[in-house]
Amino acid sequence: MSQTLAFFLGPLAAYLIGSVPSAVLISKMFSLADPRDVGSGNPGATNVLRSGNKLAAILTLLGDVLKGAIPVLIALQWQAPSSLVALVAIAAFLGHLFPVFLGFKGGKGVATAVGVFIALSWKLFLCFGIVWLLIAALTRYSSLAALCASAVTGVASFAVFNQVHQLQLVGAVFSIVALLFLRHRENIERLKAGSESKIGAKTD
Repeated sequence: MSQTLAFFLGPLAAYLIGSVPSAVLISKMFSLADPRDVGSGNPGATNVLRSGNKLAAILTLLGDVLKGAIPVLIALQWQAPSSLVALVAIAAFLGHLFPVFLGFKGGKGVATAVGVFIALSWKLFLCFGIVWLLIAALTRYSSLAALCASAVTGVASFAVFNQVHQLQLVGAVFSIVALLFLRHRENIERLKAGSESKIGAKTD
């Protein structure tokens, strides 16, 4: 395969994998309500959990993580250059945010971002996980934990990818972090207003 073709097909395949609507497919499998019709309306594990089916929510979460991890792992397995790996990572994430199969209306992307981090480096995943757990334990705000963990992971990527040829990977991580913050605009506003739901709080 020529390099030009690889740079076209790789990100395209990653985007299509990222577009797979895990939440919708698993909800149908379990005969649950469409997750886009409940809660925030986002096709993600949180809205699947609102159905009361924990197994379905766990499978959705796993599916969203794999959507981010698999394309990046394949690119790394094929020893693709860092620039192509970075494009694949961003494309898989964009697939979840703007899925072609759901009219480009996707989720907020935390699980898929975690999948990308896992595939890029276990150190990024460890950094994200530790910060998320710490902030979640202290504040009980899942959204705040995700945002803080993402920001710290972005900074940590400079240390993880400290070779010149890996700068594209740092760029990919920061692009994903920036998109996460954009997708969490409403959560940020609710955090400022003190109206954001806490972990374990009952919702209508």
